[in-house]
Amino acid sequence: QVQLVESGGGLVQPGGSLRLSCEPSGSIFGIDAMAWYRQAPGQQRELVALISSDGIIKYTDFLKGRFTMSRDDAKNTVYLQMNSLKPEDTAVYYCNGQLRSNTGWRNYWGQGTQVTVSS
Repeated sequence: QVQLVESGGGLVQPGGSLRLSCEPSGSIFGIDAMAWYRQAPGQQRELVALISSDGIIKYTDFLKGRFTMSRDDAKNTVYLQMNSLKPEDTAVYYCNGQLRSNTGWRNYWGQGTQVTVSS
């Protein structure tokens, strides 16, 4: 029943912006670290940003400050604000998190949301 649901992807021109959301659903008893990953066609999935349980956020170097991760603790929702988007940012973006259900702690993946940067 527990799952992560991403939203906010779409088609945007180079230099544009998008804001992705990741919202857990189901009976959640605890949340640890949350992260954003992305995977371009034919490439390995790579880490974009991660927020730990203590609120520390780490970003992958190739983003060069263009992406910002945040969380809304009241809604248990994490976000990824993406600015100055480039064609090489085109990928499926996945939410990942350590969540606790009634059966214990487990790592969960969302189904992904497509981000396409093209003119």
